[in-house]
Parts: sequence; C-alpha cells; structure tokens
Amino acid sequence: MSAPGQLRPVPRRSTAELIADQLRSAIMYGSLAPGDQLGEAELAGQLGVSRGPLREAMQRLVQEGLLRSERHRGLFVCELTPDDVRDVYVARLAVERAACELIMRGNRGEALARLTPAVDRLAEAAASGDRTAMSDADQEFHQTLVSCAGNSRLERMAQTLLVETRMCLTVMQDVYPEPQELLDEHRRILDAIVEGAEERLLELIESHMVDTVARINAESLDPETGTGA
Repeated sequence: MSAPGQLRPVPRRSTAELIADQLRSAIMYGSLAPGDQLGEAELAGQLGVSRGPLREAMQRLVQEGLLRSERHRGLFVCELTPDDVRDVYVARLAVERAACELIMRGNRGEALARLTPAVDRLAEAAASGDRTAMSDADQEFHQTLVSCAGNSRLERMAQTLLVETRMCLTVMQDVYPEPQELLDEHRRILDAIVEGAEERLLELIESHMVDTVARINAESLDPETGTGA
C-alpha cells in the first residue's frame, strides 16, 4: 500500500470506456429510451468517434444487460418489464440490507457524517421541485449508504444496478413520491442509524424498495385491464 501523498500512475481510460460511459448516461437519463435502436453511423457522428471503439462500447453494454442484440436488425436499448423492475429492487434490497447491517455493527458516526449532507442535498432538490434533481439526490443517498458499509464488493454490486435503477426512476416520474414524502422517508432512515435502531432501519429499507416497485409497476399497467401495456 502506498504512503499518503505518494504519487501514483494515473489510470488511462480507453476511448471505448469513455463512449460506454456516455451511452450509459444517455440510457440512464432517458435520452436513449427503452426500445430505441442504436444506429452506428448516427452515434459515431454525434460522439465524433470511429466505429471501432463505438462497437466495443456497445458490446460492453450488451454484456451489462443494457442493450440487446437482434439478428439482422441491430442493437436496441433494453426494455424493463414489471418482472425486471422487481428483480432490480430485490437485488438492491439484498445489497442495502447487508450494507445497513454492516453499518450498524461498524462506524455509525461515519455514516452520519456522510449521509447528513446527502439528505441535505435531497432537501434542496425537493424544495426545487425538480424531479430529475430529486432522482439524482435519491440515488446519491443510497450509493453513499452502501459506501458507508466499507465493503467494496457491495459497492460494485450497487454500481451495476445504478443504470437499471435510474431507468426505473425515469419511468416512474409521473408517480414519483411527493417531495416531502420522499425527504421524510430518507430522514427516517438516517434517524434509525443515528438511534442505533437496526430492526427499524431494515424495515424502512425494505418498505422503501417494496413501495417503489409497486409505484413503478402500477405505472406500467394498462388502467383498464390491469395488465402490462
């Protein structure tokens, strides 16, 4: 392990990695919507890159499950079914429950110090009424929560769910909780950590995930038949 302040080589990122980051962001924020087809020529022109690294980047996203390949047709942004949404949040619940258990047995003071500013940013976003800012602050809170557990594998698992979670939240904009409701939910989570109330904390995390799945899947149902549109 290098000493504090010691200079280390700066990691170089390939063009394909940088392109993949942009495509993930576009998918995450809905610029590339579920079901959209990706045209190589158009994307290469927009990004100012050659097709080689673009193809490599797109294949990375295929492996991550964000794009799907259809023979003789090309690549498309994956669409999330109600089952997919449920799977994403079941996975998130497993990761965040484990993180909360580690936090409650570890340094709750550090969690308080890091999560309090995250709640403050959520409060600012809620006050602005900006749904995108609220989604960003919501996700930042949960990423910080997992990070506070001090387990790099849990962090990596949470990161792989990030884009799919954001895709879910983009779909959910019309049924997103009211700003004060969302803020109160996260304040209660922070309060449970402060008070050392592990059982209540785990119940709040589970309720948060279950309620989100119910909201998103209700939005994806046909109002007349109650089935997927």
